[in-house]
Amino acid sequence: MRISTIAAVATNGVIGKDNDLVWSLPTDMRFFMDTTAGHVVITGRKNYESIPEKYRPLKGRTNIVITRNKDYKAEGAIVVHDLRDALDKAHALGETECFIIGGGQIYKQALVGNMVDTQYITHVEAAPEGDAFYPNDAWKGWGAEELRTHNADDKHDHAYVIKRYERPSE
Repeated sequence: MRISTIAAVATNGVIGKDNDLVWSLPTDMRFFMDTTAGHVVITGRKNYESIPEKYRPLKGRTNIVITRNKDYKAEGAIVVHDLRDALDKAHALGETECFIIGGGQIYKQALVGNMVDTQYITHVEAAPEGDAFYPNDAWKGWGAEELRTHNADDKHDHAYVIKRYERPSE
């Protein structure tokens, strides 16, 4: 099973603030929805709860939520208590590519643990204040393919470039 991360990351590494997005990029959100459709998405509890309630769980995907809280319930989602268990559940479901969708601690754990095969990164041309970060230069040394670019406009707060990074073969 391929393990992928997918994130929109500012030039300063920010991915969010106060459990919310720090920009409006509807075309990038469409890329996220199209790319993860039909797959398992793995998320931390705080990130899951930051998704507006009417969209939880994310439709057309198996949602796995990681939390240390043994009593936590998330209707329509699978609740686990560590990343390894989440990945094992995705594998047991027959998943071919699961997506880690945040937050910062989950991304860091997966990347530092060398669990990730592919990173889908939207490089946002902005440096907002934030309190959630993607690991610094996590894609350094990985093979990159540019998938699309988008300029800032009346619907998109910032310009961005979406790239897919593949772990180098050893």
